[in-house]
Amino acid sequence: MAIDPSRFHPINVADTCAVWNVLSSTRLYASAKEARCEFCVTSFVRYECLVKARKKEPTPAEGELMRRLIQEQSRGGFAAHSCDIDDLQAIRILESRNRLGKGELSSVAFAMKIGQAVITDDKKARKLAEDSGHALTQTTPHLFSWLIFNGRLGDSDKDAVIAEHKSMDRPLAPHFETAYMIALQCKLNSAR
Repeated sequence: MAIDPSRFHPINVADTCAVWNVLSSTRLYASAKEARCEFCVTSFVRYECLVKARKKEPTPAEGELMRRLIQEQSRGGFAAHSCDIDDLQAIRILESRNRLGKGELSSVAFAMKIGQAVITDDKKARKLAEDSGHALTQTTPHLFSWLIFNGRLGDSDKDAVIAEHKSMDRPLAPHFETAYMIALQCKLNSAR
């Protein structure tokens, strides 16, 4: 999926990885909120993030991300929405088409139901959303690129966002670098 830094849908249903990637950088998340971006999750995603038993004790980075999510939910961010029977049936249909977790499936199904964007950094989930006819599929690097393009994040913020992201043991640093270059190229092209 090609990133268009000039466009980003502000209301997003986030899957588990996207929750962690958006919250991995306090600067990225603060800029997104200043740009009036909203993120919500399904009850499945909230369960995966905060309740689901883990095979081993959370790392300090995972514990910090969980703390950030709890704090944001107490402020009204990342509100959790339940899925009804129809949503669950849609999930079962989607699940039969692709081997994805319930968090990704519920995020795609709920985003489709409410006509908002799904933000996911999982390739299979993006493909499923697109194959299901859901055009509003976005990624965390796309958010980063859009914030750079619109001046919500400056050139000096790039390294700080990437360093924060890496410090939370998240994997998108190379994608942020690419998204940054795409945003600069798009800015240059729009100035002509």
